[in-house]
Amino acid sequence: MAYTRKNVTRLTAAERRRFVGALLDIKRSGEYDEFVRMHIDYNTPDGESGLRTAHMAPSFLPWHRKLLLDLERALRRVDDSVAVPYWDWTRDRSATALPWTDDLLGGNGRRSDRQVMTGPFAYRAGHWKLTENVTDREYLTRDLGRARDPIQLPTGQDLESALTDPVYDTAPWDSTVTRGFRNKLEGWGPGQGKVSWRNHNRVHRWIGGVMVGGAAVNDPVFWLHHSFVDLQWTRWQQRHRDHRYLPADPPGERDAQYDRVVARHEQLPPWDVTPDELEDMSGIYRYE
Repeated sequence: MAYTRKNVTRLTAAERRRFVGALLDIKRSGEYDEFVRMHIDYNTPDGESGLRTAHMAPSFLPWHRKLLLDLERALRRVDDSVAVPYWDWTRDRSATALPWTDDLLGGNGRRSDRQVMTGPFAYRAGHWKLTENVTDREYLTRDLGRARDPIQLPTGQDLESALTDPVYDTAPWDSTVTRGFRNKLEGWGPGQGKVSWRNHNRVHRWIGGVMVGGAAVNDPVFWLHHSFVDLQWTRWQQRHRDHRYLPADPPGERDAQYDRVVARHEQLPPWDVTPDELEDMSGIYRYE
């Protein structure tokens, strides 16, 4: 029977406690840090050689869907009532509203070093030491809204601009494409700096701290963010039922993207699963 992923604003106090408790449990066991390491290892930009799976590629959505599903399965082994909620950043846009409360994710980082000082994931609480990271910092950091150079979270209109595109992705299947739902949602835009950060990417930048970079999984908000991103793929699928994941076939040997992107029926590293097999999750979970 499919379980339900809720909007974080609809969680009861007990559901918040259980979600946080399950996260702390798999952190304590060391399992959580395996997810952080995996995201670091597969965070290959399109400016480098080799296969891209997690970012700047068509498989951005199925890759993170599988990562999220694996995390959720780990949580549900601890407590089978838990599912990863989603944070609708087009509506809940304040740095003091959910999910930034003391009983859930804690709040912003302090001004001096951006260290998160409140909530269950604060370093001083003693349960959330960063052991897999791209820096030597052991504490969680955030800079909600970017104090020195402020930006706003994406709007519903920004999200709609991605959802209306009926094509999943287009050649050259990287961060430069201007058509296709995948890159419009992932958020690689033209230009430099904050004008180029859109949708998914802009949210990472708005949160700041460890959420900017390969070790973003160290912040538990990563999962709430990607649960909402995953919901957008589900909504896009419902809106454009005749369109599917692309490319359907691998790029040819003379193509610059040969062996660089995953086609619909190819294995999606590091798992033995294809994007095709990840397109329909209705038998596992649904969104409320």
